[in-house]
Amino acid sequence: MSAGKALAPGCVIHGPGDLRVEDVPVPRPGPGEALVAVRYGGVCGSDLHYWRHGGVGDFRLREPMLLGHEVVGTVVAYGSPDAPGPAAGTSVAVHPATPCGVCPECVDGRRNVCRDTRYLGSAARFPHVQGGFAARIVVPAEQLRALPAGLDPRRGALAEPLSVALHAVRRAGDLAGRHVLVTGAGPIGCLVVAAAKAAGAAHVTVTDLLPAALEYARAVGGDTLVRADDPGDSGWPVEVDAAIDASGVAAGLDTCLRLVRRGGAVVQLGMLPPGQSPFAGNLLVSREIELRGAFRFDGEFDDALLLLAAEPAFDALVGAVVPVRDAASAFELAADRSRSCKVLLDFGAAPAV
Repeated sequence: MSAGKALAPGCVIHGPGDLRVEDVPVPRPGPGEALVAVRYGGVCGSDLHYWRHGGVGDFRLREPMLLGHEVVGTVVAYGSPDAPGPAAGTSVAVHPATPCGVCPECVDGRRNVCRDTRYLGSAARFPHVQGGFAARIVVPAEQLRALPAGLDPRRGALAEPLSVALHAVRRAGDLAGRHVLVTGAGPIGCLVVAAAKAAGAAHVTVTDLLPAALEYARAVGGDTLVRADDPGDSGWPVEVDAAIDASGVAAGLDTCLRLVRRGGAVVQLGMLPPGQSPFAGNLLVSREIELRGAFRFDGEFDDALLLLAAEPAFDALVGAVVPVRDAASAFELAADRSRSCKVLLDFGAAPAV
């Protein structure tokens, strides 16, 4: 892939606290690749981690990197006439993962944990995989998904995080008619609530420290909202059938382990801090609790687009849309969960020059 002379704005992270909006070269698509004009990009928790700490979990920033993996836009052109994908001019969402297809995990049908995957805006490998927060990006054509008819691109920008939530819910097992606990009502936690309800959960209890975050969870189907720092809250369940931690803190996992029924499943979705994390391991033994990890997604991306097209309630999660040139303020807003849920960057007013 070679760079052209045109430039377009992009959000580049250089280190902790060092986010810059730079004019980056517009890439040219090669064989099997597509050039996409990005319209919206959702600021993810991992983007915030790179911005605040220079890394996510054990993945550390080693070079400047375009952030972003939650993007929707329009197909501009293909690098070869035989490239698969929607026609030029089609509104699309971009599946951010390119699994290797040959490792044991891929062969076993678990491409989401591919040991050699390429994921937009990730420092998991070096050189890093540049992300989608640029007005023009090039991606493999097979990663494009046409937006279903009637799906507004703003809502479509939720496809990637909703896919994460759908995968976590599926890891929890059959939830039809069940009582589900979700700890953490950030953007992912709220989408887990919606995904659990879509999977047939009869009741979803949500915990968080912030009342504003809990109200977002209510908007997408949360039945009982509990302040995580209020042990006297009457909304606390005695026990639940399954629990999903979307908080990414040890206290959230502990709550899940203590409230799930004997023989129930706990899914750890939130990325815990690097290193060792304490947890109530004896409960796994005495109650035969199944503790399962959930990482990214695979085929759930297509299901997410269909669910978004069918359910306008997801619009409530998009708290703000900020021009890309004001990316710094967008990140500040996204980091303040008392003021926002999902924040989108708008690349539509930032054409290539």
